[in-house]
Amino acid sequence: MTSEKTSTGWSVIRRHLNTQSKAALLALIKDLYNASSGNRNFLDARVQVEVGTGTAIEKYRRVIIEQFYPLRGFGKLKLTEARKAIRDYRRATGDLAGTIDLMLTYVENGTRFTRDFGDINGAYYNSLESVLREMTQLLRKEEPALYPRFRERIQDLEAHADSIGWGYGDALRDHVRLLETELGSE
Repeated sequence: MTSEKTSTGWSVIRRHLNTQSKAALLALIKDLYNASSGNRNFLDARVQVEVGTGTAIEKYRRVIIEQFYPLRGFGKLKLTEARKAIRDYRRATGDLAGTIDLMLTYVENGTRFTRDFGDINGAYYNSLESVLREMTQLLRKEEPALYPRFRERIQDLEAHADSIGWGYGDALRDHVRLLETELGSE
């Protein structure tokens, strides 16, 4: 009995793609584009950021806002979908400024939602704080020069931190003060 091991994975695909003509590669990419909305969004975002046109980020921003403030009805608060939009945008584009913008959109809308509708629960605030922490780290460690671009929005968050429970209001103030202390004078 012979066990023939078939090789799969990226290395096999890459070798195969290296043998294809430009027309065949374009046909493959078109097929991938048509295969799913995820592929379509990925390619649209990547190309729009690379050529400097379009508003790919707005599609992702709408997904985030929709979880808190849909066009109709009440917010579903599917925070995993909102966070997935942030990850998908970053993966598709590598655009750090856009990623920080989407993270801030998430935290702003989550903070506004709790102020509009009252106390939620610990998991909700943990999710908001997690994104806030990651955004703070990106600004501090990877791209401090972006802080002035987002400074006013971040400072506005602190003004809304009062009376938000589960320790979130305190965490929000702490992150804003840290950013302001380290990056505010630049």
